[in-house]
Amino acid sequence: MPYPEMMVTPMRQELEKVGFKSLMNASEVESALNKKSGTQLLVFNSVCGCAAGTARPGVIQAVAASAKKPSELLTVFAGQEADAVAKAREFTLPYPPSSPSIALFKDGELVHFVERHMIEGRSAQMIADHLKAAFEEYC
Repeated sequence: MPYPEMMVTPMRQELEKVGFKSLMNASEVESALNKKSGTQLLVFNSVCGCAAGTARPGVIQAVAASAKKPSELLTVFAGQEADAVAKAREFTLPYPPSSPSIALFKDGELVHFVERHMIEGRSAQMIADHLKAAFEEYC
């Protein structure tokens, strides 16, 4: 059962207002992640406290502060668009399902993945710094 839309809308918009595109179904995920050129940052958004307190703020900070950044900013919402999330998780194998989490793709390949356990207990600044280093390496 998905979360009520009125509950997730502000959490979804937090990323959308800084340029993220919400992928709402499996077809949109396939189209976005099957690209063989460029870089895509995919955020598995969530209603949990670590998503609100550190993951989203860290991602936003990293994108805003990085000279090198992904060519596309994408997001799916765990517990909301089940088909989109399931399809996105196919692209992040062998990592187990984890929300929130953050995936970086380059030329159609997963090159960096931040699992939930790497988000929990860390500050937004730590997450931003981690992502900025990944952007510097891959973007």
